[in-house]
Amino acid sequence: MTTIASSRTSASADPRPARPAYKVTALRVLRSEWAKLWSLRSTWITLGLALLFLVGFGLIAAYQFKSRMTSGRPMDRDFADASTLSLSLFGTNFAQLALGVLGVLVAAGEYSTGMIRSTLAAVPRRLPVLWSKAAVYGLIALVLGTVGAFAVFTADSGVLSGTRAAMTLSDTGVVRGLAGAGLYLALVGVIGVALGALLRSVAGGIAVLVATLMLVPGLTSLLPSSWQSHLSPYLPSHAGEAMFALHHDSATLSPTAGLAVFLGWTVLALGAAAVRLVRTDA
Repeated sequence: MTTIASSRTSASADPRPARPAYKVTALRVLRSEWAKLWSLRSTWITLGLALLFLVGFGLIAAYQFKSRMTSGRPMDRDFADASTLSLSLFGTNFAQLALGVLGVLVAAGEYSTGMIRSTLAAVPRRLPVLWSKAAVYGLIALVLGTVGAFAVFTADSGVLSGTRAAMTLSDTGVVRGLAGAGLYLALVGVIGVALGALLRSVAGGIAVLVATLMLVPGLTSLLPSSWQSHLSPYLPSHAGEAMFALHHDSATLSPTAGLAVFLGWTVLALGAAAVRLVRTDA
């Protein structure tokens, strides 16, 4: 009797430390997606390419414009009404492809490797994974796009000083255009994440992204002119361009309207991805 009582007493006096309960929080999911994103070599390479495209093509366009002016050669139609802002953002179309493709890889890459099963097992509610991927990558794309846009504009201002295309940050619409370009690139990245989560295929997501941003606008030229004027301004690429364009006319949206339309496309893509993520298995 005494031996049994003493063993029970010692056992109760020296209990094993309880393991802390695991709790999924929004901050932990964000930190997890942040760590996964920066652990990939493709992230560094693709972000570097996006910045190179944005800055490099902007500088090339500025030097090309100045060369034509000093040589007396006739200006191409693309350079006829050029400004420092438009020349600086010449590489936006190339940077958007790099950022959009990386966005697809951020989401669809986990499906191709099977890692998504572990991710969803750790976050059973699922939707926080999609929101965190979009938020983390959207923030990174926003910083890169905005910094790159202001950097290339600063460099081009020195190159084009004294020409008819010269502009400074104090000119009307310049800061709005540069900030709009950064925001546009960030939203393209978020759409890439949404397409990757929706289609769950790297190749499929990239194909749809390229078609949406580059092929569909060209195909609208085959439509009757009356249809083009009503449809073209609301396409994702044209609405996005309105966010950072310096001049607008009756055939284009205002910067605010362009932002609203492009945000609508982004929300639509994220909504479709969220529905499939909740309703179907990984």
